Amino acid sequence: MRKIATILISLLVPLFACTNKSTEGTGAIAVSIEPNTESGLSEIKERQVEAVTDDPNDLISESRRTAITNAVEKASPAVVSITVTEMQTGYAREFDPFMFRFFARPVEREVESIGSGFIISEDGLVVTNQHVANNEAKTIMITLSNQESYEAEVLGSDELADLSLLQIKDQSRAYPYVKFADSENVLVGEWAIAMGNPFGLFADGQPTVTVGVVSATKRDFRPDPQDPRVYLDMIQTDAAINRGNSGGPLLNSDGEVIGVNTFIFTGGTSGGFVGLGFAIPSERVQQIITQLKDSGSVSLDYDPGFEFTPMTYQLVTSYGLPVIPGLLVLSVNKDGPAYESGIMPGDIITMIGDVEVSSEMHAWALLRKHEEGETLVFRILRGGSEYEAEMILRKRVAGR
Repeated sequence: MRKIATILISLLVPLFACTNKSTEGTGAIAVSIEPNTESGLSEIKERQVEAVTDDPNDLISESRRTAITNAVEKASPAVVSITVTEMQTGYAREFDPFMFRFFARPVEREVESIGSGFIISEDGLVVTNQHVANNEAKTIMITLSNQESYEAEVLGSDELADLSLLQIKDQSRAYPYVKFADSENVLVGEWAIAMGNPFGLFADGQPTVTVGVVSATKRDFRPDPQDPRVYLDMIQTDAAINRGNSGGPLLNSDGEVIGVNTFIFTGGTSGGFVGLGFAIPSERVQQIITQLKDSGSVSLDYDPGFEFTPMTYQLVTSYGLPVIPGLLVLSVNKDGPAYESGIMPGDIITMIGDVEVSSEMHAWALLRKHEEGETLVFRILRGGSEYEAEMILRKRVAGR
């Protein structure tokens, strides 16, 4: 191979040494190497060495680096394991020899759980799920990928959105962090990278990485009346998400956060991952954590101007109301937009926007999707007839 490379270069040298006169005045570039000069011979030898010493293993090693490995390397230092200790009340059976029977005695005990999260600022703000860490926690420990551990506190949590914002207490250093991407620009079919601490495997300091694609966006889940959490506009992915991954980031190929891994859907087939994982979109995450950082809680940035309660069996039987899901309007503020839109006490709200309302928490989740200045349409039932009310969302005007 060396001889062949030398012969080929030797044959090419005379061609380069000749100046192509036909290129003069045409704008073409003529390349000239003088083989008979010392510098020309030196350049030829260097090219021969380069041709011979290219190591195929180096080329293969370099080809292993992809957009995914670069994204993982970029985000890994900001992915954390979260260990939460909280007090739970249980019951212990005790035998009373005098009564000759067993009694259940309440007992408090410490329970430890593990989840995931990620740092979003150099001063140690951490995002995770509310069901991972919340105000009920006794202690919260954050473990970084370098195995350093720090105590954290809850700045705010929101059960409806299932998000919590934590603050690492140690402020003596700057922390690695990841940036958010705009989830509105997520493409179905693009790479999705899930990182976290499934089954507590973070002990060696390395977060677990699974890769898939964005399977769908804007997934809504029918809310459970018994569950205060409502999931809307979720990102669906087939990147494996397992127990302990909750609260970890879902990344794009740029290493930016497009969502917070939250739950999996098993369809009743098993308790493990079957290719259906869901993440809260980054746009909603940023809206929620901004309020949590400022006030510790989440509220609407407008005043709808009415109070409501979910339709229940007791309301239906007590007041002879129709048996339909929805919200019963209890009162209307005459200074608010609900009054201006024509909504009255006793109305039953069946739809907010183009979505049927199924519970009170569902209604609040739908209202959070809108901002001050927008026009929101309500479908209401009054006296057996249906009406539509257009409400211009605004803050309450004082003195009106």
